[in-house]
Amino acid sequence: MLKDKTVVIGVSGGIAVYKTLDVVSRLRKLGVNVNVIMTKSATEFVTPLSFQSLSQNYVVCDMFEDPKTWDVEHISLAKRADVFLIAPATANVIGKIANGIADDMLTTTVMATKAKVLIAPAMNTNMYENPILQRNINTLKELGYNFVEPESGRLACGDTGKGKLASPETIVDEVVKLLSKGQDLKGKSIIVTAGPTVESIDPMRYITNRSTGKMGYSIAKEAIERGADVTLITGPTNLTPPQNLKKLVKIESAKDMYEAVLANLDENDVVIKSAAVADYKPKNYSNKKIKKSDDDLVIELDRNK
Repeated sequence: MLKDKTVVIGVSGGIAVYKTLDVVSRLRKLGVNVNVIMTKSATEFVTPLSFQSLSQNYVVCDMFEDPKTWDVEHISLAKRADVFLIAPATANVIGKIANGIADDMLTTTVMATKAKVLIAPAMNTNMYENPILQRNINTLKELGYNFVEPESGRLACGDTGKGKLASPETIVDEVVKLLSKGQDLKGKSIIVTAGPTVESIDPMRYITNRSTGKMGYSIAKEAIERGADVTLITGPTNLTPPQNLKKLVKIESAKDMYEAVLANLDENDVVIKSAAVADYKPKNYSNKKIKKSDDDLVIELDRNK
């Protein structure tokens, strides 16, 4: 199943580069074709010859070296990739990709690829926890980039904390998952409901629940990646909707959710209801803010549909 697959591995400069040699070896044993791109900094830790020997393919390091084929190399590799893995991914490379900077062969090829991208960060704990880096990671996640979380432990600098490159076994497992994910939902139209509903008491107050919407948004993202046309009907959340939705419908109350699902039902094949719809709503809605008094406030509730 994997023998016709190609993984392009971008290697940036960090002490964890040696672990990527094991990643290449494991992928080759699975029959995957591997092409390696190294930044100049990465070559200070491990020689290109080591990756060339394991991958059995020429290693690209410099955008301006003599071409080995007549292809435009970064475009050729970008098109060839089924998965583009960056391991280790330094704060520098993550920052460049998140901000659209393409100034070497690795970042240029990532910019040109339409393949699934998997990023495996590795760096000092303080760098990893830096809010600028975390913002860049979140930006890329929102754009559909995949990440392998770094591990915690003793780092090369002597500090202890999160920042170690994930194990080669973990990285390869994630690559295989992405390679194996087909378009089995191509041609299917799916409604996914997500998040909480809000049931108003008056213009200032409402009843709701603690649903984050993460489950529904994750299901919608997965369905899109597997080829489905997805309509996401969502209550209020702080989440960024997945890219490439067919339709996004924002609702507030259970009644809104009910009507939105029925309105879109006939044009969809599947409904996945992961929203946390409120069971009850206030029986009487006040058009004005209910004033505080010395008495207790009793709110009668009706059952929602």
